[in-house]
Amino acid sequence: MAHQSSNAVTLSEAKELIRCLADTESVLLLSPPGVGKSDVVRAAATEAGLECKSLLGTQIAPEDVSGVPKIVGNRAVFCPPRLLLPDDNKPFCLFLDELPASPPEVQKAFYSLLLERRLGEYHLPRGTWVVAAGNRTEDRALVRALSSALVNRVFVLPVRVDVDEWLTWAERNGVRAEVRSFVRHVPFALQRPVPADPVPFSTPRAWAMLSRDLHLAESAGRLSLEERRALAFGRLTPHDAGLFCALCEDGLATLCSAADYIDNPALLPKSETAMWFVVNRIRQAIEADQLRAPDATKVNAFLASVGEEYRFALMLDHVEQWSALGANEVMLETLKEVTGLPSEAIES
Repeated sequence: MAHQSSNAVTLSEAKELIRCLADTESVLLLSPPGVGKSDVVRAAATEAGLECKSLLGTQIAPEDVSGVPKIVGNRAVFCPPRLLLPDDNKPFCLFLDELPASPPEVQKAFYSLLLERRLGEYHLPRGTWVVAAGNRTEDRALVRALSSALVNRVFVLPVRVDVDEWLTWAERNGVRAEVRSFVRHVPFALQRPVPADPVPFSTPRAWAMLSRDLHLAESAGRLSLEERRALAFGRLTPHDAGLFCALCEDGLATLCSAADYIDNPALLPKSETAMWFVVNRIRQAIEADQLRAPDATKVNAFLASVGEEYRFALMLDHVEQWSALGANEVMLETLKEVTGLPSEAIES
């Protein structure tokens, strides 16, 4: 997953901060594309009983914010648009989407709104939320530089992706099991860095849309292997798309945790693609010290059950870790077979 600032918050944390601050402070959510900023703003407003009214920063002009003038007596009075100043004077959530991508003159038109909740002579109804969102300058999303005057008028809230949080949301919202399983086993695939070229790349939104596409194609009887690949490569980072399709073909839903395979080698997949995936997952678990003191007998039985090529790949650069797990006999035998060294030389 792309490097994210240590002060960034998850979507659920962002939602709670919006609920606490947005009626007083103007909040600006910043994140890579496809994280789910718009959805969390609307969800927060709905839970608070507020209607959410959106303005898309890239599709409005300054007068859409400040209003148009009319002559009252001998003076010109600006009349704000009804979207920003409803007739019923009830509080609402004003969502300024893609604010960082809006032209400088539009950003300037928002100054008094963001700081004082005011449009000319008119004030927003008391209790109204003002929340903005957009991408960062490094995301190659046609983002313009924010003026220091605008930044000083908002509470800037960086947002990050949290895999566990997304998986909970995905299950609750009907995201397909194979998509959830893949993200669970390959968490870094949930949010990939924005590529230099305008090509598909993996984001939470891309995975959710792929799930919908797969469901629609399957419902229409059009989900062959080739069609799954076309859908995946049309949404995801190519590496993720290829691995996802290969594992779907090999039984992605049946993949288990590293500890499960060591405990019961009968669960190991039969296909080469899935097996190498499992080997990589176990190596990652070893590196992260996630295998907590399994039974040494089971460790040796597991290593003995895999082929020599897989066994060597598992142990490469991890001799000490496997030794600590009790894999002495099999480890020494494997090293002797691969290196040609006598056991005495290895033990010394």
